Amino acid sequence: MKEKTGLSAVTSETNLSEATSSSTDDGVQRHWQGVVKRRSFLKGLGIAGATLSAGALLSTEAHGQTSTSSGKLSKGDAALLRFAAAAELIEADLWQQYNELGGVRGGNAAYIAALSNLDGDMAQYISDNTDDELSHAAFLNAYLISKGEAPVDLDAFRTLPSSQATGALNTGRLTNLLRLNVDLSWYTRYRSTQNPDFGTKLKGPFVIENQPAIPVSDDDTPPGQPQPVPPANAQQSRMQAIANTAGFHFAFIEQGGASLYPTLAFKANSAEVLRILISIGGVEIDHFGLWHDKAGNAVSQPLAGVTDPETGLTFPDLNALHSELDQTNLILAEPCEFISKSLPQCSVIRPTSTKNGGAVATIKAFTEDLLFLGQSPAFFSLVTQLAQEADSVRRGF
Repeated sequence: MKEKTGLSAVTSETNLSEATSSSTDDGVQRHWQGVVKRRSFLKGLGIAGATLSAGALLSTEAHGQTSTSSGKLSKGDAALLRFAAAAELIEADLWQQYNELGGVRGGNAAYIAALSNLDGDMAQYISDNTDDELSHAAFLNAYLISKGEAPVDLDAFRTLPSSQATGALNTGRLTNLLRLNVDLSWYTRYRSTQNPDFGTKLKGPFVIENQPAIPVSDDDTPPGQPQPVPPANAQQSRMQAIANTAGFHFAFIEQGGASLYPTLAFKANSAEVLRILISIGGVEIDHFGLWHDKAGNAVSQPLAGVTDPETGLTFPDLNALHSELDQTNLILAEPCEFISKSLPQCSVIRPTSTKNGGAVATIKAFTEDLLFLGQSPAFFSLVTQLAQEADSVRRGF
């Protein structure tokens, strides 16, 4: 695939006038209802296109209060939604990979069975989460278009390899799930009374490094093998360890969205943009609560002790440590420091500072996760610039 060095984006040929806004909105709605389940969000839009370079998207500072014209998005609000769209495209890509193998119509029976050891409804939850992320990406891009703004297109960077296991589609990916370093600090953070926004550095209860979260191929993870609890042999342990890694990775991804959306919302100027960010962010928080619960099942009896024979990763019995920082059923956020240490502790989403929970922090976390392993310099340049533009927005008063 020929690599693009910028963002291929679609813009309207002329500004939408008030006289045509209603029909345009109807047309956009009809189009995107048909597109929401598809991987490409820009093909066949049927409107005049232009190429917008990645550099053109970045300014030193974008102010939320600066609107180009009545009914249009401010420069800052457009930057917030554009980064959110990029993040949702990235999320949709990784969730599609999980869904192909482990969703309700997934094609890898052993992976589905291993996931179901975490919860019998895992396949349905995976499919629903996938649909949510696809809908978020489609809506955000369509909303940008409806306001005469450039949407985000990452199709040029769908170059990473797919799993070769039964069930996976042979197509290019934005994200890598074949070798991950999963940051588990979120697990400790939500059981702690401390908040990263006050400088606290928290570590996870154990380490997941260079571990696949989906079956790599059928060679060591046969798609039809049973997945009893506890596993009876090395191959069954291998698949269960992969499924357990996925369980923790699900929560890692969604806790990032739980922090990102409030952080972006603080900067929004338009009441409608604020509504969009809070509404989508609420669903991301819902996702995190779900996956937080399921991840704990991988490190409690009867699954505790599963070891991957290829990587040596072992999932410990965290409940055996008899510590509230490790206890698997403490999934609701403990009260923590918030706003000021002089105020009472409060149960909140954290972090929500731009430094720790903003757009650049999100891309940094995804990169350290190895989610972008193998991506091109142009991809990193683009997503970093989109993130910097979103973080530079300042709300106007």
